[in-house]
Amino acid sequence: MGQALGTVLPLAVAVAIFPVPIIAVVLLVGSEHGRAKGLAFVLAWCAGLAAVGVIVLALAGASDKDAGSDATWPNVILLILGLLALAAAVKQWRGRPRGDEESRPPGWMRMIDEFTVTKAGGAGFALSALNPKNMLLTVAAATEIVEADLPASREAAVLAVFVLIASAGVLAPLVLTIALGDRSREMLDAARGWMARQNAVIMAVLLLLIGAKLIGDAVSGFSS
Repeated sequence: MGQALGTVLPLAVAVAIFPVPIIAVVLLVGSEHGRAKGLAFVLAWCAGLAAVGVIVLALAGASDKDAGSDATWPNVILLILGLLALAAAVKQWRGRPRGDEESRPPGWMRMIDEFTVTKAGGAGFALSALNPKNMLLTVAAATEIVEADLPASREAAVLAVFVLIASAGVLAPLVLTIALGDRSREMLDAARGWMARQNAVIMAVLLLLIGAKLIGDAVSGFSS
């Protein structure tokens, strides 16, 4: 179980520091009824990550029954995901702002002040379960859990730890707002501005490192 936790930890950290959802939570908690919206976003975010992980683990269980214990499909998936992560890293780097240019936020983010609690929850679920980058990392984490060949209860425990760590980034602004109130605004606004400017660079570096890790894990699995 410890080995499985070690393999999913870098993936969880990569999800946790993905700038866009953190920026979304900062904007939500600064709006009217911000705490309720922020809580809805975080809970739905966790549910989205857990849903993707559970689906992969369930499919893995069905596949193992058909293919036997020597199936190599997890390594194939890790290799494919690693290559996709490298391709996404190159795309992010090429699309980064140049000079004084600033990256434009997504259209939905410019309307986030108008979100209801339900819409905030929907945004949280979409950014965790349907966003290609987060889905890639969550599928990779679940595949790494499958590779560890653990009992179902321990697989669930490792997945729960992954979801908790991967949610730290979106949870932090909500906790700061609850703990510090209005005193957290300056700190959160500064963090939001920096992340908005460096979003492409942060994601390019993360995806490059994660892609290399996944490919390395796949090659190691094939040779073992």
